Amino acid sequence: MSIDKDLLDRLMEGRSPGDLFGKEGILSELTKALAERALSTELDEHLSEERAQEPPEGQNQPANRRNGSSRKTVTTDTGKVVLDIPRDRNGTFDPVLIAKYQRRFPEFDTKIISMYARGMTTREIQGHIEEIYGFEASPSLISAITDTVMQEVTAWQNRPLEPCYPVVFMDAIRVNIRSDGAVSNKAVFVALAILPDGTRDVLGLWFQANEGAKFWAKVLSDLRNRGVQDILIAVVDGLKGFPQAIEAAFPRTQVQTCIVHLLRHSMSFASYKDRKAVAAALKAVYTAVDAAAAEAALTEFEASDLSKRYPAIAPSWRRAWNEVIPFLDYPPEVRRLIYTTNAIEALNSKIRRAVRTRGHFPSDEAAAKLIYLALNATSAEWKRSVREWHAVKSQLAIMFEERFPLA
Repeated sequence: MSIDKDLLDRLMEGRSPGDLFGKEGILSELTKALAERALSTELDEHLSEERAQEPPEGQNQPANRRNGSSRKTVTTDTGKVVLDIPRDRNGTFDPVLIAKYQRRFPEFDTKIISMYARGMTTREIQGHIEEIYGFEASPSLISAITDTVMQEVTAWQNRPLEPCYPVVFMDAIRVNIRSDGAVSNKAVFVALAILPDGTRDVLGLWFQANEGAKFWAKVLSDLRNRGVQDILIAVVDGLKGFPQAIEAAFPRTQVQTCIVHLLRHSMSFASYKDRKAVAAALKAVYTAVDAAAAEAALTEFEASDLSKRYPAIAPSWRRAWNEVIPFLDYPPEVRRLIYTTNAIEALNSKIRRAVRTRGHFPSDEAAAKLIYLALNATSAEWKRSVREWHAVKSQLAIMFEERFPLA
């Protein structure tokens, strides 16, 4: 749509550039004029539709018509605007642009939710609105706007899932939540799945004060109840009892522990001067050509002076050995994808960035609301397709030919 430059020149006549924005600026005047024009058109259409309908048999009532207007102050992107809302005689007109009980343009609510999703606190949003738009939005208004998201969150948490996921990364972050008058550090469990087309999706959020077998069973039961029948590979961060819970819920799922986390755990035992040597020795384990070669490399490390100097390292690999070696059965493309939970850690870092400004949340629901909005705000980044997915998919189709969808 082209803009009439002569019209713009006439609007700016006698005004300074600073008069474009602000409470009494041209944009506010245009918003008022365009909104009232749209409302008037809506009423004309409403009256035309009513007149086209035949009155009930036996009734000879006069046709509905205009009946003046009423004033309403509405919050917009540029400030508050007083609109003359047209009325009809029969009171049947309910505008679409500004509903009867609506006091804000939808775009205003969207901006509030966007600021909240990026981690701004209620007070910060309040100050920003006052600074930019020149009016005060109460904390209760901001909370009311963001609370409208909860229905969407509930629907998202309960939505049906795919019957099979090639790979699911599972990890937990910690947030402070007030409960029974005290603030506790709760785990928020996140499951990030790779879909058959290579794109990614967060399957849900689960809150629990203490991680454990019962909690893991609850998470996996929820996935099954929502339609998940099979997971080919589950990549986890050494969460205690979790591999056993996965095996109980999905017996055919291969559980892969995060090698990067296991390495970090090993490095925590080594002094700074020996870390390079320890890392090199362990690299021979997780880059081995197969499980037998990895076993030999770990045995060699156990016999070394480094292992004697740091006796806790080798046993930590032995304890997790059944979850360490599965990825060694795959070619490099698949190994690069499943040997680490970096994919979900990158997602968790975005969640942490959003919750960092909060000392604590008043409830699980409040935390879920912010995390959900943070996920939506950054979805373009974490939803994109996995690199080299065509090659990975081909290998998975060979390894899991009877189970892999679309193979």
